[in-house]
Amino acid sequence: MASFRFFIAISLVSLILISTFTPSISKTAKNDDVELDDDEDLRFLEETEGKKDAAPSHSNYKEEDGGDDEYPDLDDEDFGNYRDFDDSDSDPYKEPEVDDKDVVVLKEGNFSDFIEKNKFVMVEFYAPWCGHCQALAPDYAAAATELKGEEVVLAKVDATEENELAQEYDVQGFPTVYFFVDGKHKPYPGARNKEAIVTWIKKKIGPGISNITTIDEAERILTSESKVALGYLNSLVGPESEEIAAASRLQDDVSFYQTVNPDVAKLFHLDPQVKRPALVLVKKEAEKISYFDGQFVKTAISEFVFSNKLPLITIFTRESAPSIFESDIKKQILMFAASNISEKYLPSFQEAAKSFKGKLIFVYVQVDNEDFGRPVADYFGVSGDGPKLLAYTGNDDARKFVFDGEVTLDKIKAFGEDFLEDRLKPFYKSDPIPETNDGDVKVVVGNNFDEIVLDESKDVLLEIYAPWCGHCQALEPTYNKLAKHLRGIDSLVIAKMDGTTNEHPRAKSDGFPTILFFPAGNKSFDPITVDTDRTVVAFYKFLKKHASIPFKLQKPVSAPKAEAASTPEAKGEESKESDKSSNGGLKDEL
Repeated sequence: MASFRFFIAISLVSLILISTFTPSISKTAKNDDVELDDDEDLRFLEETEGKKDAAPSHSNYKEEDGGDDEYPDLDDEDFGNYRDFDDSDSDPYKEPEVDDKDVVVLKEGNFSDFIEKNKFVMVEFYAPWCGHCQALAPDYAAAATELKGEEVVLAKVDATEENELAQEYDVQGFPTVYFFVDGKHKPYPGARNKEAIVTWIKKKIGPGISNITTIDEAERILTSESKVALGYLNSLVGPESEEIAAASRLQDDVSFYQTVNPDVAKLFHLDPQVKRPALVLVKKEAEKISYFDGQFVKTAISEFVFSNKLPLITIFTRESAPSIFESDIKKQILMFAASNISEKYLPSFQEAAKSFKGKLIFVYVQVDNEDFGRPVADYFGVSGDGPKLLAYTGNDDARKFVFDGEVTLDKIKAFGEDFLEDRLKPFYKSDPIPETNDGDVKVVVGNNFDEIVLDESKDVLLEIYAPWCGHCQALEPTYNKLAKHLRGIDSLVIAKMDGTTNEHPRAKSDGFPTILFFPAGNKSFDPITVDTDRTVVAFYKFLKKHASIPFKLQKPVSAPKAEAASTPEAKGEESKESDKSSNGGLKDEL
């Protein structure tokens, strides 16, 4: 009787436990059904890929090299902001301990108020895993401590946590360092060490302007400096001096001076009898002198200097590249021509540039210069000796417009006006359309993009890659296996496009590889960026979840066991299964 009661007790406990766990089990099973069918077994996909086939996932941000390597080989990455970086499969990174007690931590909630309340603020957008950020951290902290008590604050933002803030300030690499003056920001262009940061900031928060009192000083400055702004004032102190000093802090690459000496003013090409305050900008360029005629306030002075400080034409070199591609003036007119024919066209090009100061940058690219000119021409898809003119919207937008016609002053000016008014049709690079395109992975180029990728009847997975990209090379075996598994599904297209030689307005990439998904019937909307593990199974699950046209992959039939195959009946079945598997196009890869 006791044993019977014990049995009843155990049975009741078991029933209670089963009833308790059954809902959670059912719920889990139901959730799994969202992605996969009950009878869909993906173990065969996992078996076909080893660890070596899996490529690491990629961030949308890049880790900057900084310093003198910013334009190392004028590769595609210099213009498209593409850069490979290493993703580690090791243990999660632990931030090194740095005494940064004097660095202010900013977040979405306090950022705007802090910038508004402080006149000078340096802000570093960083990522904890970024090697360059780790190297900068102790110097940045030391600079903050040394500048403590000055009229400046050093702050930092963890861009991996504050995504919206990073996007608002167009943070595309780490570290990104901005310097804010009265709420307006510009990139910090200096070296990333304590001494350079402190020196640069002290110049920014200091007077910003120097006095010239003697002829000898004036002659030395005009001889040694390439861009000089001189204010001819009634007094070296007071409101006029304060306005020009404030303007000087907004322009990094121009030296600002002031004088009350008529003889000094004359050396700077100012009439000693001119009404004061007056301002002149002197450059060692074709256009040497620019006279200011606006209201003598910091914003007007700064805008004048900004519009006139660049040369009418910038010759593309390694040294001039940052001033072109990092300028606040994003739009450019580029003339590509060999040096032996450029003299015929440069005068008209230069004269046209005068009409667009502060609006467009005019750039001359020597296509016969193998170190600088030819890589730039290749990037823009320009061949031959020229002359050829292109309008370019800059890296953020990266649209190009081809000039068609004779290179004359009037036509260049009309081209520039049409460019500014957005009346031009963009040009996109393209490789030749392949004669055959029967592979598992379809080859997409600029000129067949609409036909393949924007086909409304197909779900399309597109990889945008670069031939030199190590991550793209690591991904290739996995991507090929995925395409081979899915080749029998007519509604799916697995495709790839060389992003260095092909362009399309719907194929925007933040780095290589970029993988985009274009659902069938929704091609008018932006594609979905594929952010998942780089494995066959992960890609397959993504496609199952997002494809507009449902599909199911048939599991390949395994080969019969050896002992079963020894009978004639088994051999016959083996033959049938082999034929069936071959027809499914799956057996040969398993």
